[in-house]
Formats: sequence, structure tokens, C-alpha cells
Amino acid sequence: MKPTLLITGATGSTGRAATNLLLDRGFPVRAFVHREDARSSKLAESGAEIVVGDLHDFHSVRRALEGVQRAYFVHPIDPGIAQATVQFAQAAREAGVEFIVNMSQKSARREAKSNAALQHWLSERVFDWSGTPVAHLRPTYFAEWLLYMRRMIGEGRMSVPFGTTGRHAPIAAEDQGAVIAAILADPIGHAGQVYPLFGPVEFTAPEIAEIVGESLGKTVRYEKITATQWAREVRGQDAPFLAQHLDEVAIDHHDGVFAGTNDIVERIGGRSPMSLAAFIEKHRAVFQ
Repeated sequence: MKPTLLITGATGSTGRAATNLLLDRGFPVRAFVHREDARSSKLAESGAEIVVGDLHDFHSVRRALEGVQRAYFVHPIDPGIAQATVQFAQAAREAGVEFIVNMSQKSARREAKSNAALQHWLSERVFDWSGTPVAHLRPTYFAEWLLYMRRMIGEGRMSVPFGTTGRHAPIAAEDQGAVIAAILADPIGHAGQVYPLFGPVEFTAPEIAEIVGESLGKTVRYEKITATQWAREVRGQDAPFLAQHLDEVAIDHHDGVFAGTNDIVERIGGRSPMSLAAFIEKHRAVFQ
């Protein structure tokens, strides 16, 4: 029998992609969600077992992990990353989980000035200490950032806290989902590994705005705004934790921390990473 897999953030971008790929491969998947809604109902229709809980509630995490052999852990850029990790690691140890895939971020490191990036680095260490074998994923910026900015783009602008010289290769969540699914399906050789994840081609922020415009057949101008302004536009309210993170990773972006490409999506995930133009075309309806 195939092992049972727990996917946290199952209605989010990477979790949903991994869930669907694993279901397609015949794995029993338990989808950990915050609430039952249309997105969770769709996963249930595809064959996932839906479990409602909160990563900050130890008892709900422990119940979700009962009978699970492998798990994917992801936490949003919100306060409480380290606390949620400690609870998840302890619950996984008690449940006898044999492998964890942990979603970290490219800027996670001891010297990070972003509180979120530092907490991600600390979370990696907690999983390492826990005794449960783990692989850490460190993606550069998601291509999904463009979906968050769809209203701006509809107005003909791409307003970001990044300057004109920093570069990164935007990576689609579904490509990350392919890597997550592949490791959970067969974790042999992945324990203790740290995998930076990239899209196929690096761009500056102005170059991304130009490609978005060309793909949509309209003018999309790049402009630099503060992290606080970006958070307000995207979330519709102040988000101090996110803004502090963006302030610092904008500096990291300029300094080349998010730059690079590699073959991990293809080598582990078994697919070529999606180009930026292909991502925009796939989500054209969202921008319109």
C-alpha cells in the first residue's frame, strides 16, 4: 500500500499543485485546510481527505498527522512561523512521520535582516534537530506575485518594492508542486538536502513589466513603491510583518540573493519550469 501523505496549505498554490499530482499518482492524500470552502470541496471531489485545522493549534496538527507517513509543511509570510514549525515537528515525531518536505525561502539564512527569512532559517534548524528526515525548499520569488498584482496590471502598471538592477527567475507554484510531489512520492536520497528553486530565466523588475505588457498586448509600466505601499495595495490593509520582510528582501534582491537558475525542477520534478510568458498566458483571464 502507498503511504498516506499530509499536505498543509492544501488550497494554496504549492499545496494544491502537489495534492493534485499526488492524487493522480494514486497516493492517499490528507489535505490540511483552514476552512471548508469551494477550494477544499474541489480537492475532496478529486479524492483528497479534508482535515480542517490550524498550524498554530498543536492538537489539530497532531490529529491531522495521525497515521501519516510523509508530510509537506508550508507557512505564509505571517507571524508565527517558528512556533508553527516547533508544533509540527513535535507532532510529526509523536506520529512517527518518516519524512517532511519543508517550504522555506531563498533568503533564509542566519544573517537575514527580514524577520520572516530569519524565522524560516530557524524553522529549518528545528526540523533538522527534530530527528525526522527533511528536505528544505528555497524558492526565489513566485511567478504568482503577478496574480497578486492583477489590479495594478489591469491599470497598466507593475508597482513593486524592487529596483531596476536586481534579477530573479520567477518560478510557478505548479513547478514547485511537482518537486514537492516527487520528493514525497520517493524521498530516498533527499534527506538533509536544501534545494534552491528557480524558473528558467532571470529578469529585472522592469523586464518583467515589459514581458507582462507584451504578453497581454498592453503597456504595463514598471514603478518602484515602498513595501508598505505594496502590502496595502495587495492586502488592502497595513501588514507590518510582511512590509518589514519586503523592505529587507528588496535589498537582498538588489544584492543578488534571489538570482540564479538551476535544473532542479526538471531533474527532480520531471518537467521543464514554466516560462514567464507561458505563465501569463495560462492566467490571462485573471488579468482581464
